[in-house]
Amino acid sequence: MRSRFTAYALDKTQYVQDTWDASTRPKPEETQLAEENIDWQRLEIIDTKKGEINDSKGIVEFKAFYLNNGEAYRLHEVSRFAKTNGRWFYLDGVVKKVGKIIQQSNQGKNAPCSCGSGKKFKRCCGAG
Repeated sequence: MRSRFTAYALDKTQYVQDTWDASTRPKPEETQLAEENIDWQRLEIIDTKKGEINDSKGIVEFKAFYLNNGEAYRLHEVSRFAKTNGRWFYLDGVVKKVGKIIQQSNQGKNAPCSCGSGKKFKRCCGAG
């Protein structure tokens, strides 16, 4: 999961495709992996089920934070992975929530980030 997030952040679309399970992988022309104006900020792993060294399947619940045209957003997803020949591949995911992170107008960049990280907004979703 972390390596796929990093690939998205670094615009490594081939890696994203290569780590997508062949049974569910869309053709590159059928999906838009790299969107303009998306700046992936950080990944927060919420929970994992299985996915250990001796497992063949795993589930990762995460929140990914990003900026789109300078505005902060959060993606909350539960993803399924399968291990084949010792490598993990993304199967699919259920998006729980996608939404804009609202920064209240009376709070500045020194206010706590509304994403709940505990960091100041300027050091979290407002960084960039």
